[in-house]
Amino acid sequence: MNIGLFTDTYYPQISGVATSIKTLKDALERQGHNVFIFTTTDPHIKKGTVEPNIFRFSSIPFVSFTDRRIAFRGFFEAVKVAKEVHLDIVHTQTEFALGMIGKYVAHQLKIPAIHTYHTMYEDYLHYVLNGHLLRPYHVKQFTKGYLKNMDGVIAPSKRVNNLLKRYGVEIPIKVIPTGVDIEAMNADGEHNVRQDLNVTDDAPVILTLSRVAAEKKIDHIIAAMPEIIEHFPNVKLVIAGDGPDVKVLKDQVERLTLEDYVIFSGNVEHEDVGNYYRMADLFVSASDTETQGLTYIEALAAGTPSVVYDTDYTENVFDNEEFGKVFKDQQEMLDEILFYLAKDNKKIPRIDLETKLKQLSADHFATEVCKFYQYTIDNYQDKQEEEIND
Repeated sequence: MNIGLFTDTYYPQISGVATSIKTLKDALERQGHNVFIFTTTDPHIKKGTVEPNIFRFSSIPFVSFTDRRIAFRGFFEAVKVAKEVHLDIVHTQTEFALGMIGKYVAHQLKIPAIHTYHTMYEDYLHYVLNGHLLRPYHVKQFTKGYLKNMDGVIAPSKRVNNLLKRYGVEIPIKVIPTGVDIEAMNADGEHNVRQDLNVTDDAPVILTLSRVAAEKKIDHIIAAMPEIIEHFPNVKLVIAGDGPDVKVLKDQVERLTLEDYVIFSGNVEHEDVGNYYRMADLFVSASDTETQGLTYIEALAAGTPSVVYDTDYTENVFDNEEFGKVFKDQQEMLDEILFYLAKDNKKIPRIDLETKLKQLSADHFATEVCKFYQYTIDNYQDKQEEEIND
């Protein structure tokens, strides 16, 4: 199958969406499919770099998300490329520029187009004029309008599925949780993260890894640190990632005089993510806006338990105390962090993980997505035949 993935964000950009797309691409290719990425230019890629099957279109930084980019042309060029590689299906990963280009390509080639709804935009309205311009109603209308003429949509979790149904989306919806490249997470890395961060081997380490932004609620974890330190005086909190809230969080650390306990590592390269999870004793996420919980699965794959905010998605992941626990308030989060740091065996026993990781693997993810591709293609062809017969 020849598959076109259309996305405004892709490697080397660091985000859950970019990671999800790269994971899907790699897994689909392992299964023998041809995958073509249609995405934006990136200033971090050197001129002349050869990227097989990746087509980049002129772009500029996206308003309010300056570390993200948006293409400003490429409709006709994308159609030309899509014809040359004989795309069978278009799979858009954004509702913006490349998403619109993907829809245009599908229409011109008369092939089906599906979409993955990655982002709960209602949780991000504060980024646009502090929430004074857009309302949830606008998001609903925009989403329905974008999906109206598409042939199917993937929801990474039940939460997203419920949202799309609430919006009145009528096209087929398939819930497919994002998978993780288990082998990559568990590859023997040579990078000694603790040594680089000047953290001793005996120090308990709490890791949070994400875009450093307000919706990730990292400030809640920092606020819990004084009490955690009372029980574990040599504990360290590693905040891995970059984003608009780094200075805000550093100011909070300074106010609480936690400079000796909190480490900002900056961006983590994709191939180094597994090393960060493995060096930690516990992964913590206070974010209540996750749609696919990719970081939770990555932590699991690396054998590191998690303490995360309770959502519809987490019930399918944390069904064993060895894997981690969920919380609904600040005190519950603190209690669970203390519980895991006090355990003698802080890593998840591999025997408990085997079945779970098969369900969460990239290969399983790709297989389920392929089934939906085939269903969509068959459905599209049936409709075409019906129109011809009418």
